[in-house]
Amino acid sequence: MALFLQKTFRRINCASRRAFSVTSIHRGHQNGYNFELNDTQKEIQAVARKFTREEIVPAAAYHDKTGEYPKALIKKAWSLGLMNGHIPEHCGGLQQGVFDICLTGEELAYGCTGIFTAIDSSNLGQIPVVVAGTKEQQKKYLGRLIEEPIVAAYGVTEPGGGSDVSGVKTKAVKKGDEWILNGQKMWITNGGVANWYFVLARTDPDPKCPAGKAFTGFIVERDSPGVTPGRKEINMGQRASDTRGITFEDVRVPKENVLLGEGAGFKIAMNAFDKTRPSVACGATGLAQRCLDEGVKYSLERKTFGVPIAHHQAVAFMLADMAIGVETARLMWMKSAWEVDNGMKNTYAASIAKSYASDVANKSASDAVQIFGGAGFNSEYPVEKLMRDAKIFQIYEGTSQIQKIVISRSVINNAKN
Repeated sequence: MALFLQKTFRRINCASRRAFSVTSIHRGHQNGYNFELNDTQKEIQAVARKFTREEIVPAAAYHDKTGEYPKALIKKAWSLGLMNGHIPEHCGGLQQGVFDICLTGEELAYGCTGIFTAIDSSNLGQIPVVVAGTKEQQKKYLGRLIEEPIVAAYGVTEPGGGSDVSGVKTKAVKKGDEWILNGQKMWITNGGVANWYFVLARTDPDPKCPAGKAFTGFIVERDSPGVTPGRKEINMGQRASDTRGITFEDVRVPKENVLLGEGAGFKIAMNAFDKTRPSVACGATGLAQRCLDEGVKYSLERKTFGVPIAHHQAVAFMLADMAIGVETARLMWMKSAWEVDNGMKNTYAASIAKSYASDVANKSASDAVQIFGGAGFNSEYPVEKLMRDAKIFQIYEGTSQIQKIVISRSVINNAKN
C-alpha cells in the first residue's frame, strides 16, 4: 500500500498528526470549533474528490444496473490510501480519526453510495477490532487489509432483527479451547466478499442474562468450515454493495479470536456505532450534495416559459432547502466525529447526525427528481438512482426511529439530572 496518500502521510506524519490530534484538539476545547481543515485533511479531500469524479461517477450506473461488485474500484481506492484509515500505525495503517474517515467518505458517497457502502462497511467490520482487539489480533487481521485490497464485514443483523441487537439468536458454546458457532446473519454488507467477519453471538443461554453480559464478539475467518454466505440480495438501491445472508453451522472459532473477553460483545457493538454512525451521516450528506449539484445543473439547462426553471421560485426554493439540508447535515457529522476524536461521548450527537442526514438525503433526492420532472423518473438520468440509494440511510446501522429513541432518552435523562 506504498502509494500516494500512504507516502504523503508518512512524509508529514509527525507534524500534521500532531497539528490535528493535539493543537486542533486543544484549540477546540479552548476556543470552540475550528472550521478550517488542516493541510493534510485538504489533501485527503482532494485525492478522494478526484478519484470520485474520475473513477466512481463514470462507473456508478454500470454497477447499479448489473449489481457487479466494484472490485477494480475497491483495489484503486485501496492503492490510493482511501480505505482502512482507522487501522493503527503498528499494523501499518494511518490511524486516522473518525473526522478524517468521514471527510473521505462524503467525497466517495457523492459518486455512488453503493460503492461508498462497500468501502465503509469494511471500516465497520474493522472498528470492533480497532477498539477492542489485542495488538496480536490487530496485527493479524487488520494487517491483512493493509497488505492487500481485501475487506472485512460486520455480522450482527439477523433475519428476525436488526436494530434490536439484544435479540441476536446466533449462539456460541465453549468447548475446550474453541467456541462452536451456530446461527444465521442477514443483510451483511460485504458478506460474500469479506476475508473475515466480526460476529456477535449469544454465549450465555440464560434468557434473563442482561445484554451487557450475554453476548460475545468473535473474529471469524471467511474460509472456516461451516461458514456459508447466501445469494447476493437484489436491493432497491446501492446495488454495487454485496449484501447477503450468512449461515454459521458448527463453526470452530479459536479462543484467541474472542474480542475483549466473554460477555463483552454487546458493549463492543454499541461502542462501534459511536464511531460508525458519523460515517453513515457523511455518506448521506455526500448523496444530498450530489442531488443539489444535479438539481442546480439541470435547472439552469431546462427552460420553461422562456426562462431556465431555476428562475422559477418553486424550483429555486427547492434548491435552497436542499442547500440548507446539506450544510446543516455536514455540520452535524463533523460535530459528532469531532467529539469522538476528542475522547468525548458522542452517542447523542452521532444519533442526531445519522437521523438528520438520512432524512436530508431522502428529501434532497425526492426534490431532485421533482426538479427533473419526467426525466427524473427515467433511469437515463442520475437522480432516480440517487432516490433509490437514499432510502437505506434511514434503515441500516439503526433505523431513524432507533436514533430518535436514543436521542429522546438522552434529552429526558439530562432533564432529570
